[in-house]
Formats: sequence, structure tokens, C-alpha cells
Amino acid sequence: MSELCTATFADLAARLGFSCGEAGGLIEFRNPAALENWTLPVLEVTIVLGSVLALIYAILRLRRHGDPTNLVLWFGATAYLFVIEPPLYFPSAFGIADHVDTMFAHNVFTVDFLWGRLPLYIIAIYPLMATLAYELVRMLGIFQRHGLLVGAACVGFVHHAFYEIFDQLGPQLRWWEWSLHNPINQPMFDSVPLPSVVVFAALWPMSLALCVRYFVGRHVDAGTKFTGPQLVSRTVVIGLLASAGTFVLPLPATVFGMGSDSVRGFLYAAELLVLSVIAVVVLYRQWSAPRSGSAEVYRNRLVQWYALVYLTVFALLWITALPDYFDAAAGRTPHGDPVGNLWYTIGCFVIAIATVLATFLVRQGKSDDGGTEQPSARGYQRTDGEQGVRVAEQELP
Repeated sequence: MSELCTATFADLAARLGFSCGEAGGLIEFRNPAALENWTLPVLEVTIVLGSVLALIYAILRLRRHGDPTNLVLWFGATAYLFVIEPPLYFPSAFGIADHVDTMFAHNVFTVDFLWGRLPLYIIAIYPLMATLAYELVRMLGIFQRHGLLVGAACVGFVHHAFYEIFDQLGPQLRWWEWSLHNPINQPMFDSVPLPSVVVFAALWPMSLALCVRYFVGRHVDAGTKFTGPQLVSRTVVIGLLASAGTFVLPLPATVFGMGSDSVRGFLYAAELLVLSVIAVVVLYRQWSAPRSGSAEVYRNRLVQWYALVYLTVFALLWITALPDYFDAAAGRTPHGDPVGNLWYTIGCFVIAIATVLATFLVRQGKSDDGGTEQPSARGYQRTDGEQGVRVAEQELP
């Protein structure tokens, strides 16, 4: 579909090493050994494998424990993807070309959809990242103790840490290319637009978690059973409302920052700072709460271990990218690729690792009335008295 090759996208594609006009149709397969560099298939395998395992876990958890939360989360994140991404790829086809120009271009990978615009791993990364962040927060018991809004903020914060490890590295390794002349991408935070750092890394997963918890998670914990049509309708609503939340949550920056990149950047950073302070305080307090009796907390072993796999793979990818990173001049490697912020990435690694380790070490605290909150296959149950009922850890069935 060469008629959809806008000048901006064609230029970005050329920088990445492929031709927009020659990109395949609805779906195209390539030899992984013939991609731009070896990191692209490694990225694909890591993300797609994790997403598939998360989907299998979600299905098994619904069948064996009657808990559809993970499945709704997985498909809700995918629904959000298909609401948000296609208009960004084809602004002319959606009638928004006068307002939104091409923001970025993905490189071509082993499996691509929509004429080289949508790699398979991008479809997979939305539900995978959402599952990692949501389940890590869920394992820490934050939704039950601190409520829906604070729990969603913590999901956004944890997602931000995992996502920025990936986001700050991508442009240097030619996984995608940002349009530096698009005002929507301004201001830039090294190689990444600050709106991406805040909105797509933190606020959209916060919005998604809020919707999933409100429409499904809290009802499941209360023992509600949903029919198939109810789950489908709620998943669609979650995808749509999470998309709306992505528009609403950054409104202070988008409204009051109009006409000034500096003001917009300050407000974006302020929103992220507020969310981060709340999340850090809550995550630490929840982790450090004293254990009561012999209670055990809910654990998703798949998420715990795959989060460590993800962090290990990206640590290796970052290590291999460091020589070019340190040889960079004026923010670009000797090959002309933009570099991310290493120190910010290190901070994200620290947060992500600490959060995962906390799920192994979390201690269950007493509730305000002296009872304890106990995890069960359907959520959190209450027990009164000094001795808690021992509940088996929830692992991949």
C-alpha cells in the first residue's frame, strides 16, 4: 500500500534500513537471521514467549480457579493496543492527518502486520508488560490494603520501570525510530519523547489496571462469577475506557502545556513524580509490613520468574550496547543511532529488581481490626484470631 507511505514514515523507514513501499501486506514473514541486527530476534522471542505463557496461565487460572482477572487483563491490554496504535500508523486513513503526523516507525521483524507497521512483538508486549506489572502489585497485596486508585498507581509505576528499560534502549539498537520533528513527541528525554516516558510507560497501565480492578478484579475477590458474554463485554469496555484514561490522565500537561515544550515537559515530569512518590511509599510500607501468624501471600510463580528472565535478557542487551553508548557524541553512536539515558535505566533496573524480590520476601500484615488478610484461589479472605489459616501458594497450574 504505497499510497499510505507518508513522507515522514518513508524517511523513518529508510533510516531503519527498509523501504516503506516494499513492506509486505497484512502479514509478512522474514528470515530472523536477515534482520537489521541480532538483537531484534532476541527481543521478539523474549516478548512473544512471555506473552504466550501469560495467556496460557490466564486460561488455566480461569479454568482451575474460576478467576478471569488475568485473562481480562491480557485481552484488555490487547484491545487497548488496537484502539491506540492503528491511527498512529495510518493517520490519513483515520482522517486525522491534519492533526497527527507519523510519530514513529518500527523496524521490520520476523513477523510483521499492516504493511510493516506492526511487528508481532508489539502486539505481545502490551499484555506481557501489563501482566508483569499488575501481578507483581497484586502479589504484594496492595489492592486489598490500599484500594483501587493507589493500587493502579503502583501498577503504573512498576510498569514504567520495566518499560523504560526497553524504551531507552530501542532507538540505539534500531528497534524503532522516533520522528524528531513531530511536536507531539516533544520534549525529548534523550532518545525518547517525554510523553512516551510518562503516558505510555506509566499512565496507560495505570488506567488499564484501574479498569480491570474496578470491572472484574474486585468482584472476583468478592466471589462473583461472570458468564462468558459478561467477560467479553467487560473486556471491551476496559479496552475503551483505558484508552480514554490515557487521554484524561495527562490532561494537565496537554492542556496547560500547549504552546510551550518546557511547560509541557515540566508538567509531564511532575505527574510522573507524584505517581512515583505515592508508589514508592506504598510499595515499601506493604513490603515491610510484619507477617502475621503463618499466613502466606498470593504468588504467581510464572510472573516472578519470567520477570527475572526479562530483566536478565535486557541487562545483557544493555551490556552489549554499552561500547557504542560510551563512544557516542552529541547523543549519537558512531553509527548515528540515538542513545537513551543510562542512569535513568539503571534506576529502573533497581526498581524492577527490588519489586520482584519483594514478592519473594513480602510479609503479610494484620488488618486494622486485628484480623489478617489471607490470599485464596479467588482473592483475599479474612481470618480473625491469632492463628492464620495456611493457604497454598498459587503457582502456574
